[in-house]
Order: sequence, then C-alpha cells, then structure tokens
Amino acid sequence: MSKHYTADFLRMLRNQIPINEVIIDLLNLEVRNDHELLRFRCPLCYNFHTATNHQTNLARCFDCKKNFNPIDLVITVGNCGFLDAVKILKDCINPK
Repeated sequence: MSKHYTADFLRMLRNQIPINEVIIDLLNLEVRNDHELLRFRCPLCYNFHTATNHQTNLARCFDCKKNFNPIDLVITVGNCGFLDAVKILKDCINPK
C-alpha cells in the first residue's frame, strides 16, 4: 500500500522545518560558521563552498550548483527514497 501526502503537507515540510536545523540537528553534517553564514560539507562533493538561505529555506552547494530543500537533503544524506525522507521529517515535527 502506497502512502500519499497532501501537497500542503509536503509544502509545510519543505518550508517550515528550518534548513539549518536539518543540517545541524537532524543530519549532523559537519559545519563551519563563516561571518554569520552557516557553511556545511556538501554531501555530494564534500566541499564547504556552501550556504543556506533562511528566506527560501534552501541550502546550496556552489561547486555542485545544487540546491537542497529539507526533503532533498534527507534523501541525499540518508541515501533513502522520497517517502522515507518525508517520514523522517514528519517524525521530527511529531515525535512519538
């Protein structure tokens, strides 16, 4: 049986869970603070030429030219599928 999530729920996960919290607290990625900017080790190229944008809630690697939203980042770091990533983020906002 497949699990379906509403577009509103997915939008909420994507926009309401702060990307910095996903990077630091959930995924425990290696980070550096650089002049009030959060730099994280890119899970694809492993460089620190990265930044996060609070207004768009996206993380970006300037070397890979890849944007990550919270769901994308969980998929990439966790090496999991979309539904598993959504469940991980859902569990973060609704701990058991």
